Amino acid sequence: MRAIILAGGTGSRLHPLTIAVSKQLLPVYDKPMIYYPLSTVMLAGIREILIVCTAADEPAFRRLLGDGSQWGLDIAYATQAEPRGIAEAFLIGERFLAGSGCLLILGDNLFYGGGLASLLQSSVSDVSGATLFAQEVSDPQRYGVIGFDRSGTPNSIEEKPTDPRSSWAVTGLYIFDKQVVDVARGLQPSARGELEITDVNLAYLEAGELSVRRFGRGLAWLDTGTFDSMVAASEFVRVLEQRQGVKIGCVEEVAWRMGWIDQDQLLALARPLCKSGYGDYLERLAAL
Repeated sequence: MRAIILAGGTGSRLHPLTIAVSKQLLPVYDKPMIYYPLSTVMLAGIREILIVCTAADEPAFRRLLGDGSQWGLDIAYATQAEPRGIAEAFLIGERFLAGSGCLLILGDNLFYGGGLASLLQSSVSDVSGATLFAQEVSDPQRYGVIGFDRSGTPNSIEEKPTDPRSSWAVTGLYIFDKQVVDVARGLQPSARGELEITDVNLAYLEAGELSVRRFGRGLAWLDTGTFDSMVAASEFVRVLEQRQGVKIGCVEEVAWRMGWIDQDQLLALARPLCKSGYGDYLERLAAL
């Protein structure tokens, strides 16, 4: 299983902030936004990761993340010339995937909560078809919405419906088997000229190969793609970190707890970060 983090696009909803810098490099409290989806991928146990971004932003991502070896990862990069839809990520990443299944996560999505790691690891352990992750929301008209029959089996997916069939929204986290590249290749661009992820999901639904994992109350999903939602996500992270004394989306900690780096490597990563306090946290972990 390999993973793709989609970090392209123009970030137009965050202009003028994103005229000069990628949305996914903006801060969400004390970390770059992309640390949050990256840590989610790591919690799933996936170490081979492709960052899909614009050509202009690729050097900045490389400066921040490198090749991932400092965290026990193997990070590669590919560019998306212009935004042509989420599903284009599978075509861009075809060579990287090399016939494997794929976890796709949007670079502006934050997931947090107890049991998240076990949920992800169980979902990627035996991939067949497609797995979507859904969360109940108060305003489903703003999202892709999954409908269910009386037995709880998914039977519809609608994008921003005026009359939603349920309150369960599709999050920006997806798991697909190796067929996904062929499915994406068979898509026709939508009216807005994009290859839509909803059409990929519908193809699996129509084939009877789509399952849905529902997030319970203990799991949080935040989209950080607007000014208000980015501020809300930052406040969410700030409050939890200050109350609990732990960090959310800390890739160094995840790598250490997964056993991909040892105590000495964690300390080496901590030293250049001590002036911000981030490194102090890593040093405290290493002393446990």
